[in-house]
Amino acid sequence: MTIYDISQKAGVSIATVSRVLNGSEKVSPKTRQKVLAVMEECSYTPNAFARGLGLNTSNTIGIMCADSSDLYLAKAVYYLEQFLREKGYDSILSCCGYELENKINSINLLLSKKVDSIILVGSNFIEPRDEDNAYIREAAKQCPIMILNADYVNDNIYCCLCDDYHATYSATESLIKNGRRKIVYIYNSTSYSGSKKLAGYVDAMKAHDLEAVTEFVSKQYETSAEVLETFEDLQKLYSNGNKIDAVLASEDLLAAGAIKFIMRTGLRCPEDVAVIGYNNSILSVSSEPEITSIDNRLELLCKQLVSNVVNVLDGSEVPTKTIFSGLLVKRQTT
Repeated sequence: MTIYDISQKAGVSIATVSRVLNGSEKVSPKTRQKVLAVMEECSYTPNAFARGLGLNTSNTIGIMCADSSDLYLAKAVYYLEQFLREKGYDSILSCCGYELENKINSINLLLSKKVDSIILVGSNFIEPRDEDNAYIREAAKQCPIMILNADYVNDNIYCCLCDDYHATYSATESLIKNGRRKIVYIYNSTSYSGSKKLAGYVDAMKAHDLEAVTEFVSKQYETSAEVLETFEDLQKLYSNGNKIDAVLASEDLLAAGAIKFIMRTGLRCPEDVAVIGYNNSILSVSSEPEITSIDNRLELLCKQLVSNVVNVLDGSEVPTKTIFSGLLVKRQTT
């Protein structure tokens, strides 16, 4: 018997059951009595949601991350752990990789630890086929699921994300307005976030009657391999007579590969080829020239997500989706 079952049987939302468990005054006496009656009838014992009552709560949040060597994901985990600690929560980190079976095993492991909530870091946890997302929906019946940088609608799931579509759309338009016409988009992911970025670029090019040219770089365990593959792909395009006057990359890592291509080919940046990366990571300022990059507001996203999970556990009203706009941080490559 889970909080989801109680909410179904009582005919109220999961949030309402949570408020009853936490003694919130936002629940009417009649509704409170109805929920308590169902709990008594079903011999329900509160655990994860009983934070306000001090019953069997772990005061611990589970964090799932596919790849801790990824710059974006590693930084996100760092922020989340810091903000959770400030709120008095411990965390358990599970790095599960990208295979669905491992994701399922990882989320079940965290549930077995009786964590108060689980944070899914990155949009790669949302599978293309919705039936494969059943593991998330089932987990949400036991505790709140928080998703960083993806949008998934279901009971007891809360999302904080950057508007990747409009961020790449606006970045593409900024290149076009500065006279760039042969803009190549380099990407390494078809996740929820990756698909939004790609769509933003393609739609912006179509809006200006320009040809969209995309190159997919396979995700590598060794980041240097992705830089090298980006360089080789752009070199091949250029050698085949394709003019390139700008490169938009889905990550700063790939933008670094574009810089290597420009330097090795004897071109100038930004005079001949402009470059825009994504994530506004340490790579954008450690490169020479420094890379113009889209800041996806990662620190702000993580802070808001932690605030949301604390409020959910306290029984407060929380929006199921919080969206922030990306910011274009201009540097030497444009």
